[in-house]
Amino acid sequence: MASIKKRPNGRWRARYRDASGREIAKHFDRKVDGQQWLDEVTASVVRGDYVDPKAGRITVASYATQWESVRVHSDGSARIVDNALRLHLLPALGAYPLASVLPTQVQGFVHGLEAKGLAPGSVRNIYDVTARVFEAAVYDRKIPRTPCVKIRLPSGGGVEVVPPTVEEIDAVRVELDPRYRAALLVLSGSGLRIGEFLGLGMFDVNYLGRSIRVERQRLQTNALADLKTKASRRTVPIGQVVVDGLTEHLREFPGTDEALFVDEWGKPLSYSRWKKMLAAAAGRAGVELTSHDLRHFAASALISGGASVKQVQAFLGHASAVITLRTYAHLFPGDEDRTRVVLDAALGPLADSSRTEGASNA
Repeated sequence: MASIKKRPNGRWRARYRDASGREIAKHFDRKVDGQQWLDEVTASVVRGDYVDPKAGRITVASYATQWESVRVHSDGSARIVDNALRLHLLPALGAYPLASVLPTQVQGFVHGLEAKGLAPGSVRNIYDVTARVFEAAVYDRKIPRTPCVKIRLPSGGGVEVVPPTVEEIDAVRVELDPRYRAALLVLSGSGLRIGEFLGLGMFDVNYLGRSIRVERQRLQTNALADLKTKASRRTVPIGQVVVDGLTEHLREFPGTDEALFVDEWGKPLSYSRWKKMLAAAAGRAGVELTSHDLRHFAASALISGGASVKQVQAFLGHASAVITLRTYAHLFPGDEDRTRVVLDAALGPLADSSRTEGASNA
């Protein structure tokens, strides 16, 4: 029910009741303006996109926190969402009411992330979480539209993966504590993500079958968690070099059912401890090397050996071949040469025909 009535002070009071029966009113100097407002409200109710004007007063922080608490995420996605909200979105825009955030503010937020020196991929991940929060607010009828429109995001920069060399890996290995040197060998020869590697137990390695069963990961909190996706849960083939290196390592530094690599106190090697040790060893060796670089090394070795995209995808546990190609397409050798061979084979009959015609004309 809606109505418009002139007040004693000469202004016009337009009012209506929302679905809950609560009265909402607004005052206008002209009756025509009040009637237009009521018409717009009525039309939005009919279309089903009516938004209570007061709903958008909730702050970004309050709504985003509520949104995060009810979302269903994998462990990896949950960490991305939590970091994006806690470290970036909430400090920058958390105090603003949802309805007050403008596209220019979102663009400024993205620009601020770039100014901090974050990688393009990280900026995109944070913006993606931001856009999902505001999109959910639209669906929940807190705001009529999202401010995440026509936002310029940083490009990927065209940075190609450059795998480390064997010499660089060996230089870092020498600088590591002997207890952890075999870790470099396993990571370089299996292509495991660091969480997957730290989640390995003694019985996950099949020495006779020369393979590693990957089913769990160790989180940054040092807790163990099952891998969520079918692609991530896999059996990875390993070479004899890795098998021999692991065998020698475990003779001196036995692991446990829970952890293949343990520290000097017999506790599972943690993510933070490994990261610090690797960074320190790489610094002493004068080499830039991370755990993920070792994964790139394993992938590049497979590619240079002639492995197909599907083989590399399965080995790395990628969800799709698109991810594999996006990361390693530039490493696949001889694409132009293979193209020439295929075209020559297809055009071979024409070439033979041309030579026959030339001989007969002569």
